[in-house]
Parts: sequence; C-alpha cells; structure tokens
Amino acid sequence: MANEEKNLRELAGRIYDLDEEVYRELGSSLGRVFNGKKEDCIEETVRMMHERNQAHILRNELALISNMARTIPSHAARHQVMAKYDEILKEVTELPTSFIKGDILDEKMAQLNTLNLQARFGEKDHLIICIGRTYGCGGSEIGFTLADTLKINYYDVEIFDEVLKRLEAEKAFVRDKGGYPYKKGAADSRQYINEIPAFAPAPKSTLKEKLREFNRYHGLPKKDAVFFNQSDLLCDMAKREDFVVMGRCADAILTNNRIPHISIFITAPLEQRIHRVMEVRGVENEKKAQRLLAKLDKAHIKYYKYYTGRNWGKAKNYDLCINSASYGIQGSVDLIMRMISSGEAR
Repeated sequence: MANEEKNLRELAGRIYDLDEEVYRELGSSLGRVFNGKKEDCIEETVRMMHERNQAHILRNELALISNMARTIPSHAARHQVMAKYDEILKEVTELPTSFIKGDILDEKMAQLNTLNLQARFGEKDHLIICIGRTYGCGGSEIGFTLADTLKINYYDVEIFDEVLKRLEAEKAFVRDKGGYPYKKGAADSRQYINEIPAFAPAPKSTLKEKLREFNRYHGLPKKDAVFFNQSDLLCDMAKREDFVVMGRCADAILTNNRIPHISIFITAPLEQRIHRVMEVRGVENEKKAQRLLAKLDKAHIKYYKYYTGRNWGKAKNYDLCINSASYGIQGSVDLIMRMISSGEAR
C-alpha cells in the first residue's frame, strides 16, 4: 500500500513537472495549470487520483496541458514534451479510478452497427468535431480519448472557461501596461490572476464588480456575453487548429458561420446512465441519480434551444447519433475514427 502511494506521488510529480516544462517552453504570461507550492499541488493531484468523482478534473488538467504543449514552437521540444505526456496519460488511464474506466458498454447491442459519412472538408479546412451528449453516457471520456487518438486539442466547458479567463487576463495586461492584473485577497495582499488555480470555483461578485461587468458586456446579461465570447473564440479557433469540442452549441455556431465540421450526439439508455453516474460520480442511489440526470438533461435542452432555436438531441440536427451502450467508450472512439478515415474528413 505504501509503495502504491509512493508511485501515485511520483506520477503526480511528473504531471506537475510537465506543466512547468510546457510553461517554460512557451514563456507564456497566461499562467500555468498548477499553481502554488509543488508539494501542495502533488497532494491535491494524488487526492484526485484516489477519488473517482474527481477524475474528470484531472482529465481536464491533462487536456489543458496537452493543448498548450501542442503550441510549443520548437518541433524537437514539442515532440519531447508530447512523448512525456503520452507516457503520463497511459499511466493515468490505468489507475483504478481513471476517468476512462467504468464503461457504458451493453454487450448485447454491440453487434448491430455500420457507418458511412462522406467528406465535406476542403484542403484548407481544419478537422473540427462537435460532440453533444447526455450526462452519464461516457461522452466526455469518448471526446477526450478521441482528441488524444487524433493528437488534436480537446475543449469542454471547464477548459473553455479557463481559456476565456486567461484571454481576459491577457487583455487586461495589455490594457493596463503596468503588470499582470490582480485582485485583492486576504490581509489586503495582491493575488495575481495567473496564480489562481485552473478550474477553481468562480468567486462571488460584489456589487461593484457586477456593475463593472455590466459596462464591460455593454449591458448584456453575463451569460449572454459569455456565450458570444465563446462563439467568437470558437470561430477564431476553427481558422487555426483541429479540435474536439464538447457542447457549447458548437455545432449550431459553426453551421451559422459556414465552417465545416462533424456533429455527433452521444447518449445511452437511462438505466445505463444511472448505473454509470452511481459508479463513476459516487451518487448514492438510483432515485438521486435519476433526479440528477433529469435536471441536467432539462438544463441542456433549455440552453441549447435558447441559443440556437434547435432541439437538443434530435437526430436530424447531427451527422451521427451514437448509443454508447452499443459500443463502449473505446468502441465509440473506434467508430468515429472509422467514420473519419472512410470519409477522409481532412
């Protein structure tokens, strides 16, 4: 047991060092994924490795590191860093609490499926895969694994929020010209934005901060302004890189901007989703899991309809709808890869 704990700490230390190396290679002013003392970050990472319901946070931290690593200018340095990342990811996915474990596969349904999709991408177009999914179907794990298989960037809501936060910080830095923007912390000490941990919960806003946001967003509600900022960022990214994006109404946004993409919706039978939520997220019983799923599905339907006018999860709005219980996580990734290969979607 002591040896296992030692191995976890060693792995957590390598993740921290990889983040530090990526930051050093980029010389970025946008900050790192891990902040604070190394020992504290290692302890937190080890804790996440022990807890199944924290695995998605570790996945997002790794995705953000790899996204930034792929922008390292030096080919040799980038290759070296990505080799370390691949090795670390392999070890993380082999952990008992890995976000990849806990499949959704229904063996009886796994034999029924064929697929064909024609190419729609020109030579200069980037490969963009938009994934919508119901909670508990393994969609996030499928998206992350697909991006890693394709060696392209992965974005979900938490990573998008982190990227936007860093871009806002960068804009403020350029605007102020007096150093990195900061906000006041305990004992009137200055806490710089690039020292705030990635994926930290948003602090509560004061009335003064809300008024400042009102002016910054030209009177729009913050959620609308954030959506428009994400839309602009998404279209800008589509001109520069290949990526997999989870949710964010990305399929409708790219369609409206006539940007080629593949649109996928992933779901699974309710009983499979309930089982997964209980196993992976640690929900106590079936009733609680079912209530959680109903609440999240309702929120998705409302959000998607409000910003796109479309019906979330309706087959006619997607290129491909997958019942992940028919394939499992890796099987679903393999299916999408066959679609991309057969359609030569590049």
